[in-house]
Amino acid sequence: MKKDYDVLVIGPISLDENIDYQGNIRREIGGAVVASGFAAARSGAHTAIFTKLNPKDADVEQRFSGSGADIYWKPSHKTCSIRNQYFTADKEKRACTSMGVCDSFRFEELPEVNPAIYHFAGLVYGDFDGELFAKAAEHGKVAVDVQCLLRHVEPDKTMAFRDWEEKKKYLPLIDYLKTDAAEAEILTGLTDRFEAAKQLHSWGAKEVLITHNTEVLAYDGCKIYTCPIRARNLSGRTGRGDTTFAGYITERQHADIEQALLYCTALVSLKMETPGPFKGTRQDYIEQFYK
Repeated sequence: MKKDYDVLVIGPISLDENIDYQGNIRREIGGAVVASGFAAARSGAHTAIFTKLNPKDADVEQRFSGSGADIYWKPSHKTCSIRNQYFTADKEKRACTSMGVCDSFRFEELPEVNPAIYHFAGLVYGDFDGELFAKAAEHGKVAVDVQCLLRHVEPDKTMAFRDWEEKKKYLPLIDYLKTDAAEAEILTGLTDRFEAAKQLHSWGAKEVLITHNTEVLAYDGCKIYTCPIRARNLSGRTGRGDTTFAGYITERQHADIEQALLYCTALVSLKMETPGPFKGTRQDYIEQFYK
């Protein structure tokens, strides 16, 4: 019998090198799947994680130790590796360089489990394709962070963001779509986040989440919801969007949009104060940040 989960978080781990605007270097085993997996599991969701890597590069079980999630993985010829160089104190401007790309994910590789949500937490173009989303949609809800569909590795290993050519074909399969403000502009050509969210919904995405350094926005086709981010420092800025999205989609399974948005924004406000994935426990984040 297949095991049931609230969410299956799918994506490559990454050997990250993060350089802040003062030149301080932090190396860690990270990636969207790490930040999202910890956030979902530590929020109380019954979470499974599926990742790929070259096992010579990292110990999967050790990396996710303490997350509370069940771990599944497959070997890859290479492990994803990314250097992030931040140019400002708020970490909004950065240059990304690829130092390794993971093998693409295929649906037949996924563990034989029954998740309510397939959360695709990729890093670069080629991690997933639209047909993977289509197959997942036959079995559960689909949540996609669009970063991995826009961020392309160039021949010189730098990364460039380009529009997702198949967006109008596959957006109707996506129950939860997450972008940041810059990615929303790339997809829609619109600088107004409200209008960008409406455009993405009109193309088929059922609920749209857009993160910004000041707030998180959600749109379901009927109403725009926003909630401010109130982190007291930005030492844990890396993983902001991943934590937000995982908190939102898992909370959304038993709460309305407004409550899920409030929860995930409070969660990420707390997470951003400490580097690495969120390792706390579910507590009254809302009272701490929004009383």
